[in-house]
Amino acid sequence: MPVEKLLIANRGEIAIRIARAAEELGISSVAIYSTDDHSSLHREMTSESHALEGSGVSAYLDIEHIVDAAIATGCDAIHPGYGFLAENADFADALENAGLTFVGPSASQLALFGNKVAARELAARLEVPLVPATAGSTSVADVEAFLEEHKAIMIKATAGGGGRGMREVRLGDDVAAIFERCQSEALSAFGVGDVYAERLIENARHIEVQIIGDGANITHVGERECTLQRQNQKIIEIAPSPSIDTSLRALLTDAATKMASEVGYRSLGTWEFLVDAGDPSTVAFIETNARLQVEHTVTEEVTGIDLVRSQLAIAGGASLTDLNLRQEDLPPARGFAIQCRVNTETMTDAGLARPGGGTMSAYEPPSGPGIRVDSYGYQGYSTNPSFDSLIAKVIGYSPTSNFEDAVRRARRALSEFRVEGVPTNITYLLALLERPEVLSNQVTTRFISNFASELAEAAKHISLKSTPEARAAEAATSLAGAQVSNDPLAVLQHGDIDGREISTAAGSDLHGDASGVDGTQAVEAPLQGTIISIDVAMGDEVAEGQPVVVMEAMKMEHVIVSTVTGIVHSLGVTQGDTVYEGHSLLYIEEADLEIKARETDSQIDLDFIRPDLQEVFDRHYRGTDEAKPAAVEKRHGRGHRTARENLSTLVDEGTFVEYGPLMVAAQRRRRSLDDLIDNTQGDGMVAGIGSVNGDLFDEATAQTMVMSYDYMVLAGTQGLQNHRKKDR
Repeated sequence: MPVEKLLIANRGEIAIRIARAAEELGISSVAIYSTDDHSSLHREMTSESHALEGSGVSAYLDIEHIVDAAIATGCDAIHPGYGFLAENADFADALENAGLTFVGPSASQLALFGNKVAARELAARLEVPLVPATAGSTSVADVEAFLEEHKAIMIKATAGGGGRGMREVRLGDDVAAIFERCQSEALSAFGVGDVYAERLIENARHIEVQIIGDGANITHVGERECTLQRQNQKIIEIAPSPSIDTSLRALLTDAATKMASEVGYRSLGTWEFLVDAGDPSTVAFIETNARLQVEHTVTEEVTGIDLVRSQLAIAGGASLTDLNLRQEDLPPARGFAIQCRVNTETMTDAGLARPGGGTMSAYEPPSGPGIRVDSYGYQGYSTNPSFDSLIAKVIGYSPTSNFEDAVRRARRALSEFRVEGVPTNITYLLALLERPEVLSNQVTTRFISNFASELAEAAKHISLKSTPEARAAEAATSLAGAQVSNDPLAVLQHGDIDGREISTAAGSDLHGDASGVDGTQAVEAPLQGTIISIDVAMGDEVAEGQPVVVMEAMKMEHVIVSTVTGIVHSLGVTQGDTVYEGHSLLYIEEADLEIKARETDSQIDLDFIRPDLQEVFDRHYRGTDEAKPAAVEKRHGRGHRTARENLSTLVDEGTFVEYGPLMVAAQRRRRSLDDLIDNTQGDGMVAGIGSVNGDLFDEATAQTMVMSYDYMVLAGTQGLQNHRKKDR
């Protein structure tokens, strides 16, 4: 039945886009927001809003609380937008169990396409072209062997997308370090650290096909070209592609339609392919994004189809026939549309994005014929470094058959876009659009990295159009600088994951004093981001080039190294802090430690257990029978053995590898974490793999999956995490 009230499980511009589509369909909508996101414009654009518990990204990933919010506000459906929980099969399952409609594909389809390896297997079965890759989740040794064979490869996370958990690797690179970084990024972003490797297509175009299905029938809505990327993340998207011919277009759309039809796909989905720019006959399916895409806008402009409204209608039971969206109903694309992602970032000479932030002292988006802007900025808005740097999407559309007409409209719009108080990539986007290669679309996914220095230099010399008032304001203040550090009058605030505020006093230099305190040398944050780990402590000896801090920014992890050799004098951050570019991370007192370092090498205690490792040991211990003598005694008093006692009898000694031993019940809203660790560890199920009767059978035959409900945990109640372990 049609959706009546919709909770939008997202933020920013996409939440506003969904709210507007819902309003046009007569659907009431509810916005949600974290404690540190109350000033985001999306919460003002819905019928009502609901505060989440917690801050930052984690609040938007709290399945239990979001489901509770939907029920509490009387919603019958949830739209996930993109990112966050949009491709989370557990979320879709939780909604179904709660009697709510998930505006998107089925949970089984999310699970299938959320695993790139499984999606590749489906493609192979249907004879959709693929690039060579390792089989399934892989190891460092497998990747090294694969690299030796193919010379240049990509390590990718098996789950998720958006450029996270993805790195290019070539012969001579430190494969183990890159592999570990990809695993870490994947685990942080998607909760799964599995990765695999693909052969790198050196000069590739990135083409994707928009699919819409109702569970029985499939329609493709043409292709988009997303070749212009920085750090494996899209920055400019075009519909349709100006550079592929009819036969290649048919090959791509047929492949996408075939895969979607095979699984009875429902809702919106995007099938992504790489095409060799030098040999367009070389095509490879890479992944499916089972959700609404950031760049859906350009398809809407050239087809006249409101994809978000269609998605909501299908979730409410409408068919493609009801919506006049059968393949034979669709006219061909008319003209061209190009989308430019405006981010609060600056680009380096090396083609790396450096996120920035601050308070918008002016925000005036462009308008005019053929211009669309999806955004959530406004004058006075303070950006939040916990979230993605995307602030607006500027779309230029022209109904003519000349691609350059659309580019000129986008260029005019960007030049009229007034944003002050925070750095943006607007001039960089303009530098891109002025390149003859971009005008003729003779580009590959490596274009930005290949011309990074030239683009960065060109961006410095581009002036934006502005009103006389804007020019007067610029002359009177320094608020419109291209760097946060050029904003000496701003009072900038940002918080860490615990909500503590860290402020930079008005008039101070955000980069700090490079000489540090007491004559020490500061190691500064090269970009805005969150502190993931600090690998040194006060008093530690460090060498120049030694890793000292890991930061997360732009959905990727960045290792920060010491700039000098010496002794750590003090720390300027703690784990979880979010800092702006130039913040002093730690201070080092320079010293000549070459001799002392050699002496220290021989004195390392190999049996020393770091505090963080001891914490892991302690967590595991708290889930054992030995840590719960009262519960064990009660179990024995009733004439029963414990689950772990039964398991130790069944499984050969020393062979059991437990799955999910540190999980706790999904009851954090009503119980403390310590309580959950002590009383619900494992969430009522002991599960894993071990050898049974290994003395009678070979290793492969003896290996057994073992699961047992633990009746000492909530009397054996099947909780959410318990179900997830059993399903896995």
